[in-house]
Amino acid sequence: MTRRILRIQGAYYVGTGLWPLLSMRSFERVTGPKTDKWLVQTVGLLAACIGVTLLVGVRSDEVDEAVRTLAIASALSFAGIDVVHGARRRISPIYLADAVVEVAISLALLSAG
Repeated sequence: MTRRILRIQGAYYVGTGLWPLLSMRSFERVTGPKTDKWLVQTVGLLAACIGVTLLVGVRSDEVDEAVRTLAIASALSFAGIDVVHGARRRISPIYLADAVVEVAISLALLSAG
């Protein structure tokens, strides 16, 4: 079960991370206009790197504790930013939907052991 969750999370991070690099226009249509596009792209690349790391991490016989830690810490970090800045209306409310996904990933990983 843990492998499946990590594969989903890894793919989600690669997809959402590369999105602003592939089409900033469509990304902004969904998430709202951005001032510092370079920063959005930087965070996107970092999310994609985390996603690739999770996908590589599930290829071994056992899921390494460092991979699980990265997965949970990343999900909670993204969720925290989404909730705090979404509640303050500094970012689009669509980010609250991402927070739900991130919390669900974290809870699933924690319950999977």
